[in-house]
Amino acid sequence: MKKLLLLSLALPSLALATPPIMPPGPPPQPPTVGHLAASLRDEALARDTYAWDIVEGLTTEVGPRLAGTEAEARARAWAVRKLTDLGFSNVRVEEFDMPVWVRGEERGELLAPFPQPVQLTALGNSGATPARGIEAEVVGFPSMAALTAAPAQAVRGKIVFVTHRMTKTQDGSSYGYFGAARRQGPSVASSKGAAAIVIRSIGTDSHRFPHTGVQAWAEGAKPIPAAALSNPDADNLERILARGRPVRMRLLLTPRQIGTRKSGNVIAEVPGRDPNAGVVLVGGHLDSWDLGTGAVDDGAGVAITAAAAKRIMDAGGARRTIRVVWFGAEEVGLLGGNEYLRRHANELHASATESDFGADRIWRVDFSLPASAASVADRLETALAPLGIARSTNVARGGPDIGALVTGGVPAVTLQQDGTDYFDLHHTHDDTLDKIDPAKLRQNVAAYTAMIATVADAPENWTHNPPRQ
Repeated sequence: MKKLLLLSLALPSLALATPPIMPPGPPPQPPTVGHLAASLRDEALARDTYAWDIVEGLTTEVGPRLAGTEAEARARAWAVRKLTDLGFSNVRVEEFDMPVWVRGEERGELLAPFPQPVQLTALGNSGATPARGIEAEVVGFPSMAALTAAPAQAVRGKIVFVTHRMTKTQDGSSYGYFGAARRQGPSVASSKGAAAIVIRSIGTDSHRFPHTGVQAWAEGAKPIPAAALSNPDADNLERILARGRPVRMRLLLTPRQIGTRKSGNVIAEVPGRDPNAGVVLVGGHLDSWDLGTGAVDDGAGVAITAAAAKRIMDAGGARRTIRVVWFGAEEVGLLGGNEYLRRHANELHASATESDFGADRIWRVDFSLPASAASVADRLETALAPLGIARSTNVARGGPDIGALVTGGVPAVTLQQDGTDYFDLHHTHDDTLDKIDPAKLRQNVAAYTAMIATVADAPENWTHNPPRQ
């Protein structure tokens, strides 16, 4: 009884010593998005016509724009007029010299055991056959690894066929692995004495359109005819080889090198209020391959970035200068990006972003910003969320033309487009304006508008990242 009394007397003091349970507070609020960024984003999503006007005009009035050719020169002149008419400042062309390869006649056919034509196209920098073509036995390899491991006597004097099946991925990550057959295959085949090489197209479609693309000869490699088969023709050739009978092919390719010509980067700006705050670089590449009209690769990219910059300009500009760059000669070796780096590497770039992955919806944003700009990334994450764009943990690597800048320490933002179907069209006759969905194009412009408005007008100051090793 005494113990119970003592316990009851102790309970009140125990209760007083225990902190009261507080009701939960409100959840953390996302960073505030500037009113201008949000309103311009929403206006672009609902009503932008600038991007469609640019890509429609470029593909209709210029068409294919192979680097270093007269067609690319016409594209630069067209771009200068268009960007000037849109009201940009400091519109100019920064020219550079480049060696130029052009396509010629291209035909292929199987002679035995089952005669039939095939659809193919020369790869960039391909060597030429004699004027009457070549005929040779076909030897097949299931991968680049198999070709590399093959003894020279199995290849010498034959037409090499390398097959594979590139897989669809949302982020385009399979392109690096499967693209080795195009990039290195011709040099490996040449080093083993092959008469020519044909590869399965680096593409994910099932259409009878072959995919071209650049390849560069390794030091000491003799150029040989190099072509890509359409994927259905590659399927058929696989089936024929599997029957175990000798296969012969006739191949005619007449490309040629025409010497040194001009290419160039077209540059336009929206001058900023603070010349010491750095440049926000956005752009894409103006050149294209010569099969389609370069609508998806990369007419869409130059249109998206210029349209977004135009919307910021019309709203009064920003603290930082916005620089729109339409790079030249990207397809044949990133020559425009290298030239930009040579001329502008010592300038202060607050960020760099490139659109060169088609015109499908943007679904992800990657950052490579220094810690001092963390709040900018947080605000941009919030600004992009209404467009269905999520922040990833990936480090932004920059696009092809700005990759060297980013490796050198320039901060980057990557607005990642959905690339699931991109390699159905990539470098084919089928890359034409009708493949662009205007609603998806507007979503891209809205995202770039929000990005430029957030980064270019940010009050924070930051420096470059350390160079990547």
